[in-house]
Amino acid sequence: MGTYINIGNAGFQSARNSEYVDKSGLIAVVNRTLFSEARFSCVTRCRRFGKSMAAKMLYAYYDKWCDSRSLFEDLQIAREPGFEKHLNKYPVIYLDLSDFVTRYKDETIVRKADAELRAEIQVVYPDIPLREGDDLMSYLVRVVDETKEPFIFIIDEWDAICREFRAGTSAMDEYVDWLRRMFKGGLSQQVFAGVYMTGILPVKKYRTESALNNFIEYSMVDPGDMAGYFGFTKDEVRELAGKYRADFDDLEKWYDGYRIGGETSMFNPNSVMMALRKKWCTSYWGKTGAFDAVADYIGMNYEGLKDDIIYMLSGGRVNVNTTKFQNDMSVIRDKDDVLTVLIHLGYLAYDREEEECYVPNFEVFCEMSNAVERTDWTNVIAALEDSKHLLRATLRGDEEAVARGIDQAHDENTSILSYNDENSLSCVLSLAYYYARNDYIVRRELAGGKGFADLVMIPRKNVSSPALVIELKYNRDADSAIRQIKEKNYPEGIAEHKDNLLLVGISYDRETKTHSCRIEKYRD
Repeated sequence: MGTYINIGNAGFQSARNSEYVDKSGLIAVVNRTLFSEARFSCVTRCRRFGKSMAAKMLYAYYDKWCDSRSLFEDLQIAREPGFEKHLNKYPVIYLDLSDFVTRYKDETIVRKADAELRAEIQVVYPDIPLREGDDLMSYLVRVVDETKEPFIFIIDEWDAICREFRAGTSAMDEYVDWLRRMFKGGLSQQVFAGVYMTGILPVKKYRTESALNNFIEYSMVDPGDMAGYFGFTKDEVRELAGKYRADFDDLEKWYDGYRIGGETSMFNPNSVMMALRKKWCTSYWGKTGAFDAVADYIGMNYEGLKDDIIYMLSGGRVNVNTTKFQNDMSVIRDKDDVLTVLIHLGYLAYDREEEECYVPNFEVFCEMSNAVERTDWTNVIAALEDSKHLLRATLRGDEEAVARGIDQAHDENTSILSYNDENSLSCVLSLAYYYARNDYIVRRELAGGKGFADLVMIPRKNVSSPALVIELKYNRDADSAIRQIKEKNYPEGIAEHKDNLLLVGISYDRETKTHSCRIEKYRD
């Protein structure tokens, strides 16, 4: 067995011997592209979203030098019409470029990769000798001419070289030339039945675009028909939670929230599996190696970025133009570029229909908060701590402390909000209470009784703290807010929490620019 060819199916066998969530439907999608104009695929996702696992699965399925039937016969792909047609029918080349970036830090990286591939392929085809002057493509052309068997080429972390070497360096120039040589023109369609690449950054607009503009892209922003094959769906996590006797609500709080194409609820698969194995939900995200980069991007603080980060940490959404980004992580020109990078890295989720980004879950909230602490945003760091104190003051019924806390949140966020109406007041409260998302599901304008409560905080499972119904009044007293909660029977919207429920009235006086607060325990 080799490193790049004739690898065998041990990688996917290991996955099947572990807890495996069936993503084999991806194979049917790739099968439909073979020998067509769409045979060149580039799938980009953030780290730990199953890209490498999918690459191992595809290798095991296509590789002609192993028998993988038993690995797939109980999976979804076995029920597809093309299952037998393509199973173990092709010579497959596998290249993990992150391995080369780790081993070779100099400008010869592309030449070394090409040479190592040629040498190993020649071992598999000893009767087809390498000729002086052969590069990988010229050698593959001769192999296919003689064997009549086109290759499947799988490249994992295609953009590893792009992330390591800046545009304009000789390594990048050689890499672009190598990509063009391999995947452009008639020879590529002769040599390859299909090419499947994974990475973090899309091809579009990159310095490599001219070499790869024939690739179909499936990204975090535009995943096409591959949306459901990377990440876990809600149904998949619910089934895993039942099998492991884990708390689904806890898994949902920590790892859900990604909206990828038509899939409106996607979980981070690596984090879910780590939590199930360790029987503990916490942040496993920071172990991916992108944390330092995120702190650096946030620290750039282009105009409006700090306000947007604060707003998203509070549960808000921010408009973003993802089309301007050049997909070069070393070329960041404005706030939209920073937000788009964070989407591709998985630190923000993206709603394509609304063109908005947001913090998807509590795991990412924790990591974004940690990244903020690495910046010089001392006021933001203080606001995180103030939010914790505000929640505690609310739960112990300290009305004066709550009013002071809302005053402070108002003063600190005047750059975000024009404080002229109840909607702005509602935004400030969401910001002020964003620490509550640790223990609460926070809802703005939740239906209940005869209307909508302004802010409702529902305790998560295994949290003994009371639920909160918060009503906001602008230029009215806090007592009137409490009366409205009762008269319109807002607690009916969370009837299961009536036995442990606090009613909170907040008002803002426009003349004095101060808040007042009333808190009382609900009695049915």
